[in-house]
Amino acid sequence: MPPKKKKTIEIPVVEEEVFPDPSVSQEDTFTFKSTHFYAVFTVLAFAAGLILGYVVWGYNTQPPTVIVQAPPASPAPPPRVYEIETAGFPSLGPADAPIVIVEFSDFQCPYCTKWYREVYRPLLAAYPGKIRMVYRNFPLSFHQNAFPAAEAALCAGDQKAYWEYHNTLFDNYSMLNDQAGSTLDQETYNQFALDLGLNVRTFEECMTSHKYKQFILDDFAYANSLPPDTNGEAAVGGTPTFFVNGLRLGGAYPIEYFKEIIDAELAKSK
Repeated sequence: MPPKKKKTIEIPVVEEEVFPDPSVSQEDTFTFKSTHFYAVFTVLAFAAGLILGYVVWGYNTQPPTVIVQAPPASPAPPPRVYEIETAGFPSLGPADAPIVIVEFSDFQCPYCTKWYREVYRPLLAAYPGKIRMVYRNFPLSFHQNAFPAAEAALCAGDQKAYWEYHNTLFDNYSMLNDQAGSTLDQETYNQFALDLGLNVRTFEECMTSHKYKQFILDDFAYANSLPPDTNGEAAVGGTPTFFVNGLRLGGAYPIEYFKEIIDAELAKSK
């Protein structure tokens, strides 16, 4: 007898439909599906990326700063070398001296007197036979005795005593620069001439005729006509002003400054 076949009971798969609990409102029910999960995850990931970027790179609404580097400053131009006229003006020293110092000066100038007392003689003594001094007049208008003193020295020069009278005026600076502002009288100039053994009558006639008035005015105009130095300073902006082989020194510089220039100039000729 053939064996009996076992009956296979097939249990149907039924998709269960969940009915809502009538005690729970439909609006209070939330069904969380997989698509919802991925959407939320995407939003959270994006927000996390923004926060991370803020922390790492910071937040800056300003445009980037551009640093512009200034070009290097150009070197200062070398000083101007002047060609100052010396012919026909009072000079002291060999005509062929390798060093020529032209001084624009004022006999009533306190700084000119300071230079005369502290530098003039020691400088000539330091370079015997190598310096020719040339004096040119630059009498300042507020020095009441500067112009007549310049006339007196030039009149003494007619008797070959320019530099002796030049020295006498600076040696008697206190008389020229009287604090009361008085004008030195003719008798004082005559006395200086007499002390030097000059013909006083000839000397006085030269002064009272103002023989050298235009000569001094031309000196002053010449100084003002010179071009400025390369640093923009006036060639002769005051007294004393010196030109050492054409190199300008504006002021009563100590002897060391003159020696530095002179030594350099002498080295060129070796």
